[in-house]
Amino acid sequence: MHDDPLRDCVLGFAAGIQPPPNITVSEWADANRILPRTSAEPGQWHTSRVPFLREVMDRLSPQDPCEMVVVMKGAQLAFTSAAENWIGSSIELDPSTFLMVQPTTNTARDYAKDRITPLVTGTPSLVGLVSEQKSRAIGGSTTTRKEFPGGFLIVTGANSAAELRSKSIRRLALDEVDGYPLDVDGEGDPVALAMRRTATFGNRKILIFSTPTIMGSSRIEAEYSGTDDQRKAGFSPTDQRHYFVPCPECGEMQELLWEHVKWTELGRPPHEAAYVCPHCARVVENHEKGWMLEHGEWRATATADNPKVHGYWITGLYRPHGWRSWGDIASDWVKATRTKDTALLRVVVNTDLGQTWDLTDGHAVDPGTLMARVEPPSVECDQRVIVLTAGVDVQGDRLEMEIVGWGEYEESWSVHYQVIQGDPVHGDVWDILDEILLTPIPHPLFPAGIMIQAVAVDSGYSTQRVCEFTRPRRHRRVWAVMGAKTAQHTPRPIWNKKPTKPGRGKYDVYIVGQDTAKAQLAARLSIEEEGPGYCHFSGPHNDEAYFAQLTAEKLRTKYRNGRAVFYWWKPDHKRNEALDCRVYATAALHGLRASGFKLSRPKPKPKPKPQSVPSAAPRASAPAPRPAPRRQPSRGTGRPSRSTW
Repeated sequence: MHDDPLRDCVLGFAAGIQPPPNITVSEWADANRILPRTSAEPGQWHTSRVPFLREVMDRLSPQDPCEMVVVMKGAQLAFTSAAENWIGSSIELDPSTFLMVQPTTNTARDYAKDRITPLVTGTPSLVGLVSEQKSRAIGGSTTTRKEFPGGFLIVTGANSAAELRSKSIRRLALDEVDGYPLDVDGEGDPVALAMRRTATFGNRKILIFSTPTIMGSSRIEAEYSGTDDQRKAGFSPTDQRHYFVPCPECGEMQELLWEHVKWTELGRPPHEAAYVCPHCARVVENHEKGWMLEHGEWRATATADNPKVHGYWITGLYRPHGWRSWGDIASDWVKATRTKDTALLRVVVNTDLGQTWDLTDGHAVDPGTLMARVEPPSVECDQRVIVLTAGVDVQGDRLEMEIVGWGEYEESWSVHYQVIQGDPVHGDVWDILDEILLTPIPHPLFPAGIMIQAVAVDSGYSTQRVCEFTRPRRHRRVWAVMGAKTAQHTPRPIWNKKPTKPGRGKYDVYIVGQDTAKAQLAARLSIEEEGPGYCHFSGPHNDEAYFAQLTAEKLRTKYRNGRAVFYWWKPDHKRNEALDCRVYATAALHGLRASGFKLSRPKPKPKPKPQSVPSAAPRASAPAPRPAPRRQPSRGTGRPSRSTW
């Protein structure tokens, strides 16, 4: 039979106007989705494992009238896999134009390679539908663009304005929107740019999901709750649905709330935390969560202005058994609160509790308050000091340095502060600094004193000269560092394990998350009782000028595209060298810990058991035991034993 172009055209038109099969996204996933070996649970997909995803996925089905789904969530709840199920079902059942947006072009490339490619090559029903990947072929697929009959999928970054404003898109997925830039290439909000591409489609579908970050500037919080700024921008507030589950004992439907996770009240360690039903006081173990999730349901807690927009909020407390448990969350919570580690506590609040973090939750301390608690001076370190680090700030006419002693749970002591006058480029200030760093500090438990174990030197001024000083001293853990502010909403770690290589790559410079360190210090300065995180100060080097510099910067807020942006602000007339030195000394501690050091006292050796008196009757001879290896003394005068590592 000869080909009939007219017949093929008619059949193609008829196929195009036919409604898609009446199959939901969750039904398609249960029947077709195969998770790759790199997944935590490879093999056949089962929505019953994560039943809270069923309604969310089905809202994205072609037959559902919903146009927009907004999800504010904890981390690692399989919502990214749900978005991939939506992509796969669309390719097979209702092909059209699809755009997936990741925070950056780099993460988009990795996502396309690690998640989308396994999806289209490992799902039998999709094999053959997506064009073969040919990076230079016209009409073929690439890593970030997948071609299939009836449409295409583009995976791009929110920092690429060209991709966000080009062609019309019928389906749009916006992943981790709190990591998007506030403005992309001067063209405005990347979310608004992407959503404009769907305006011409009456049957559009939009999925927005993310873990929240900072209160007041979280994009997913604004999308979910529908703030006034969002309404002005044309976004309708959602119906704010929460997932309710029944108690295995009384059957009462309830949200899983952090306040009902208990361990101390049950006489248990944190890692054995359980959920206590607020209605019948039944202790629910983590392994019982599967039955609760299976019988749960989404309930609206607010009335939406637009019935085509649905919002969902869910925390990490709903993770299935076998994933991160209530006990895991409780353990990190206890560790963060005990050590006053605001960085870790923020991670728990954002990723486990699915809540925004309040940066302005008052930690402002005035110099007078700190001056009033200065302790008497001493020629020795406090006996609780386990290790010493130093932070060095480089100015045009001097070096400023602080030596900080650290005890368990990062309780700290300002041991020494010194200003070394001279030109950092041509003067002898570096020889003076090196002599100080090699001088042991008196300690009541070490007759010869203890040495400084790690040093972070600011390389923002005269980078080459700083690196020339630090490079031959790397074996002493003397590092060149450079402060970097927080990138958008994502906090930088205080210590980046991989150094950068400025210039020709001759030197190593470690990036310090100065905003994170300043926020942590501000929180610890407000601690009033000695213990974890408390900061000790003693005269005479901790004077009024020192405290004025230590508290020189304040956390402020500015608004950009209607969203709050927090930053550390210093008046022009104030100096902040003491603050920078403490930040670098803290970074040096984190660098030391990254190399394997543990900030804890060595456990005392157990006393040898008394030897029993041998019996008169001779026993069969046994091979003589090997002599114990002779322990080498620690190198360097007055350095702590390696048992502290």
